[in-house]
Amino acid sequence: MSHVQTQVTVDDPEGDAQADASQVSHFAHLPQRPTDEAFNIMRLYTQDKHPNKVALGGGVYQTESGRPWPLPVVAKAEAKLFERADLHRHDYLGIAGDLDFVSLAQDLVFGLSKHNTKEKERIASVQTISGTGANHIGAMFIANHLKPRRVWISNPTWINHHAIWRMAGVEIQEYPYYDASSRSFNFEGTIDALENKAQPGDVVLFQACAHNPTGLDPTKDQWNKIADVCRNRRLFPFFDCAYQGFATGSPERDAWALHRFLELGIEMGVAQSFSKNFSIYGQRTGAFHLVLAQEAAAYRESAFKNLCFQVRGEYSTPPRHGAAIIKEVLGNDDMYQEWLDNLGVMSDRIKQMRQELYNGLVALRTPGTWEHILNQIGMFSYLGLTPGQVAVLVDKYHIYAMSTGRACIAGLNPSNVKYVVGAIDDVVRNVQ
Repeated sequence: MSHVQTQVTVDDPEGDAQADASQVSHFAHLPQRPTDEAFNIMRLYTQDKHPNKVALGGGVYQTESGRPWPLPVVAKAEAKLFERADLHRHDYLGIAGDLDFVSLAQDLVFGLSKHNTKEKERIASVQTISGTGANHIGAMFIANHLKPRRVWISNPTWINHHAIWRMAGVEIQEYPYYDASSRSFNFEGTIDALENKAQPGDVVLFQACAHNPTGLDPTKDQWNKIADVCRNRRLFPFFDCAYQGFATGSPERDAWALHRFLELGIEMGVAQSFSKNFSIYGQRTGAFHLVLAQEAAAYRESAFKNLCFQVRGEYSTPPRHGAAIIKEVLGNDDMYQEWLDNLGVMSDRIKQMRQELYNGLVALRTPGTWEHILNQIGMFSYLGLTPGQVAVLVDKYHIYAMSTGRACIAGLNPSNVKYVVGAIDDVVRNVQ
């Protein structure tokens, strides 16, 4: 009887797994990414059938009845556009977008008159896909051409800032913006980071007004000091202007920091969004502005062409309809005034709901101090709740807010504010 010798092989699970993965897809190596919290909260709220659910997660204005509010002036502008029945209304825009819109956007954000050509000669601007697109275009442009070592971003900040600058390939550092003990703007910490840690050529990301998520803005004196530090340390300011008009109800007052930096001749980038202040979130309308130093206006055309080169390689041309709406409003004195009135309605209602939220917590003697709710401005409030407390708000009360404790005050109304106050009182007393 013959014996057949068999070869024993040892499995290599890791090697087989790698081989199998490479045979399955070229993309098997992709990292796992977390679900975006803000959009996930909106999704969960939409799916929730509870009768008392409250949406405090997304940055969307709602009326006293909890419904969206298409601005009356926007409806008027759309009616005019419809009546005009322009045969070219679905044509491509140019690479830089609607140039009349871009000029009006400059006027609004920098406080310029329509005839202030001196300042406009040093501003290169393109229409973008709303504020996210403006932040992205600006970040990529600066990363490619200034090649900064680092960008300094406030801690905390809008959830998307880190992703945008990470994609641009710039190292991210944070400056301490929020003082949790006093629930106030950490001016000293901000100045210390910019004066002693940031290096010449670094980018510093600021929010022009109604800081997201804290609702805390520097004073004029503090902005002046920040501007001095940026100029003396040769830092490059990058402003995200997403809430002009929502902080105080006045677009002029809300853009004061931008006007001041422009007046001082400081080079900067500005990402401008019209989603919130025109309530046209889905139209994706914005602009990116590159401001050159006063003595560098000769480089404006080169900067503009390089911005257009980047836009052409990314999306070729921006959406048309939102720009047409805004151009109709900002280009007409009567409609512009009506828009200011609409802004006032939104801003005043948000202030009223801040007051009612504060009054309710004080009336219940909810542990802690709540004056910060009144001191904050704009669409959001940084309530000071822990992630565990927010989780109970969601699970027990169907009140949807960010895990950081950021709440959209525009989601409150006379019908739900008492319910929200009671829920906050419960979690503060009983949940760590």
